[in-house]
Amino acid sequence: MPATDPAHPHEHRGGPDHDAGAAPAVLRLTFDGRPVTAHPGQTVGAALIDAGVRSWRSTRRNGRPRGLFCGIGVCYDCLITVDGATGQRACLVAARDGMVLTPGEPARPAPAEQPGGGDR
Repeated sequence: MPATDPAHPHEHRGGPDHDAGAAPAVLRLTFDGRPVTAHPGQTVGAALIDAGVRSWRSTRRNGRPRGLFCGIGVCYDCLITVDGATGQRACLVAARDGMVLTPGEPARPAPAEQPGGGDR
């Protein structure tokens, strides 16, 4: 019989018969080779902030550190590489068990147009 609270008999509180397919209570990720934990429903950015990581990329021009800024996917300051996919917004990517996170590369400026060049 499921464990219930007498005040709320219809709420399931887990217990020995808890669904074995449920998400783990703690997700294990790695960032730049070091272990980081996250909770189900947390974004990669939130997990990094919880782990004390405040920046994970730098600006292309001056090398200034960047991490979470807007937190809603508008500013692109939180770009990170997730499982080999570059340019992911850490504030929008949901943490998953086993993720491998690496610092984002500084964005590269567009190549300068060559003299006499057109659309090639």
